[in-house]
Amino acid sequence: MALAIKIENLSKYYRLGIINNGTLWKDLQSHLARLFGWEDPNLVIGWDSAYDRDGFWALSGINMEIEQGDRIAVMGRNGAGKSTLLRILTRITAPTGGCFHVKGRIASLLEVGTGFHSELTGRENIFMNGAILGMKRREIKRKLDDIIGFSEISGRHIDTPVKRYSSGMHVRLGFAIAAYLDSEILLADEVLAVGDIKFRQKALDKMKDLSLNHGRTVIFVSHAHQMLQELCNKGIILENGKMSLDMSPVEEAVNRYNEMLGIELPKEM
Repeated sequence: MALAIKIENLSKYYRLGIINNGTLWKDLQSHLARLFGWEDPNLVIGWDSAYDRDGFWALSGINMEIEQGDRIAVMGRNGAGKSTLLRILTRITAPTGGCFHVKGRIASLLEVGTGFHSELTGRENIFMNGAILGMKRREIKRKLDDIIGFSEISGRHIDTPVKRYSSGMHVRLGFAIAAYLDSEILLADEVLAVGDIKFRQKALDKMKDLSLNHGRTVIFVSHAHQMLQELCNKGIILENGKMSLDMSPVEEAVNRYNEMLGIELPKEM
């Protein structure tokens, strides 16, 4: 199989604390104070410095090869680096070190309402997202009815600004756009946790169909292990920004993660 994503020694470093003061003048004041050893006039009371120079590595030395059509489960505790990995792949943030190569267009669902303009209607956001993916207007119009039908947002609701949508409506529309507009890779980060049970199953079935029958690559972050096992064929585990378990069968990855958490699995009868 051809590679969809190749990641080489990917790392991301974040500085802790206040990075800037909100205005250029205050930033210049703080810079001059550090340069000449003066007291920083913008320093928060009780702090010794404007930020912790040590910082932390959200990701460190990640190497991975994902084949076209793979459905990858990404597991790890909160703060393990899962969302940072997806944000780098979607180019929301840049890596500190290493590189990655992506073959194809990426549709992402990293949080509720990702990519939506709150003042635009649901219909207008469909066209905007399609344009971002490089699609022509006639292509989007051809898939418009399928997107609206899958999202179950019809009537006058689809022509209402999305700022008035509930979180569940945001998820349904966002997933429908990502599923039906042309892209080769789908990234999803815990967004289905907001939807109802019926829509979650519908979304899982759709992602499985896109992967098995249309060659779509899926990277799915979730703490719902049953959903991961139902959808994914491979899994990885991140721990403190590092790869704790490399690409493995999803059942093995889920069992290993449960062991890490100290969860006892039910014994076979």
